[in-house]
Amino acid sequence: MGLLPVSGAALRADARVREAARGIGARYGVDYTDDAAVTALLTERRGSLEREQRRPAAYLGLLTLMAGMFLPFGIPLSPAMDAHLFAVMGTAGGLTVVGVALLVHARAQWKQALRTGPLAGYREVLGVARAHGIPLAHIPPWLEGRTNGGGGKGAAPIPTYPPVEPAPEAPAETAPSSSATVPAPAPAPVPPKPWAVSHYEHTADAGGWHDETGWLLILAGAGGATWAATVGTAAGYAALLLVPLAIWVWLAGRRQGREKEELREEALKYVKELEAAQAAGARVPELSPQLRALLDGHH
Repeated sequence: MGLLPVSGAALRADARVREAARGIGARYGVDYTDDAAVTALLTERRGSLEREQRRPAAYLGLLTLMAGMFLPFGIPLSPAMDAHLFAVMGTAGGLTVVGVALLVHARAQWKQALRTGPLAGYREVLGVARAHGIPLAHIPPWLEGRTNGGGGKGAAPIPTYPPVEPAPEAPAETAPSSSATVPAPAPAPVPPKPWAVSHYEHTADAGGWHDETGWLLILAGAGGATWAATVGTAAGYAALLLVPLAIWVWLAGRRQGREKEELREEALKYVKELEAAQAAGARVPELSPQLRALLDGHH
C-alpha cells in the first residue's frame, strides 16, 4: 500500500487517540496502531472491493441495459420487428428495468462491503486522528469510495468529529533506579522537500497545449498557402512561415515533457522517502494535491 494515511506511531503519540483507536479496534478485531496489520487490511480489502465491482451481476446488468436501450433502434432495420412494435418495445422496457435492477444490486453490494467491517473502523480512527490535529498524509480514493482523482465525499467518507484541543506535552519518564529523567525518544525526522519536488507541484498541472497549438499553426500555414495558390495573392505564402514556428512549438513541448517526467521521477522518489520516514515513526504532513494525484496514479 505504500504511504499510509497516518502511522501507528503518530496514533500512539497522543494517549487519547491511542485509547480511542484501541477501543475501535477491539470492536473490529484489528489493531489500528499496528502499521503491518493496517497495511495487510487495506491490501486485502482493496482487492476484495475490486472483485466486488467485477461481479457477474454488474456485467450482466450493463449488457442487459444496453440491449434494452438499443433494441428500439433496430426497428427501422427489421420489418419483422416493425410488425411487432408493441412486443419489441415491451421487451426493450423489460430489459432496461432488469439491467438497472442488476446494476443497482451490484452497486448496493459494493457499498455494503465498503461501509461495513474493519474498513469502517479504520475510517473512524482516521476521523478521530484528524479531530485531534494529527495530519492525514494521504487518503486513498478507494477507501472513501471515490475514483482516482475524483472529488466529492464518495460513498464512505471519513467521518468528521468536533476538533479537540491538542494534548499537553507528556512529562518526561522517570528512571526507576535514579532520580534522573529519561527523555522520550524523538520522532523520526520528515525528509525535507527538494526544490525539484516543489517545482513539480507548481508545474504538474501546466502545459498540454503544445500539440494543439502546433497543429493549428500547421493548418493556418497550409490554409494561407492554399488561399495564395487559389486566389493568386503571393502574400498568402507568408503563412508558410507558421510551419517552422509550429515545429518550434512542438520541440518546446517535447522538451517540457522531458523536464516534467524528470520532475515526476524526483517526486516519486520523495514520496518513497516519506514512506520510509513514516515506517520509522515520522508524522508525515498532508501531501499536496499534486503529490496525492501522483500517488493515486502510481498505485
